[in-house]
Amino acid sequence: MSRPPADSLRTFHGQDPQVRCYRSHFSDCMEMRASSAVVASYLDRHDEWFRRCAAPMEVQALDSQAYVLTLGRFGNFGFEVEPTIALRLLPGHEGSYAIETVTLPAADPALAALYDVDFQAGLTLIDDVEQGRPATCVRWELDLTIWISLPKVITMLPDGLVQSSGDRLLRQIVRQISRRLTWKVQEDFHGSHGLVCPPRRRATF
Repeated sequence: MSRPPADSLRTFHGQDPQVRCYRSHFSDCMEMRASSAVVASYLDRHDEWFRRCAAPMEVQALDSQAYVLTLGRFGNFGFEVEPTIALRLLPGHEGSYAIETVTLPAADPALAALYDVDFQAGLTLIDDVEQGRPATCVRWELDLTIWISLPKVITMLPDGLVQSSGDRLLRQIVRQISRRLTWKVQEDFHGSHGLVCPPRRRATF
């Protein structure tokens, strides 16, 4: 079976053995040494910090809420992709925020035929107290799904090996766009507010 066209990669999952789907759920907490109101005000001004904190990833603004990110190279078995995705940071509502994928403008059909990414994240601000001072736990959860059209030769490998390889790829993506971004946002927030940043926590994933 030939590779599916770009606009049907998700549709061909389950029909074409070259199209594999990997899904995972991740969650973590970001400690902020300020009240939830101060944290919310900072998050609302993402146009001031998002591109800076996302470095070294390439970032371009699509509009006042959305950004295009080039994540870097990932892969196994000699097969590599350089995912580019568009994320929309939706306005906060009562201490809750959402980040979701949006359609890439003028996407390269050749690249779209190789991979697709669905990134759905939620952030919740939870009031806390640290040593008698206001603090906030930013609890985030991420549901991530990727579809990859693999070279035919890779599908000849044991299914479990192909799946575990894709799982590792998924974790690489999460480390790149979530864990690193989380730490940089933490540093940027505390630095811009003259606060001491909490020590870096070991990721829970």
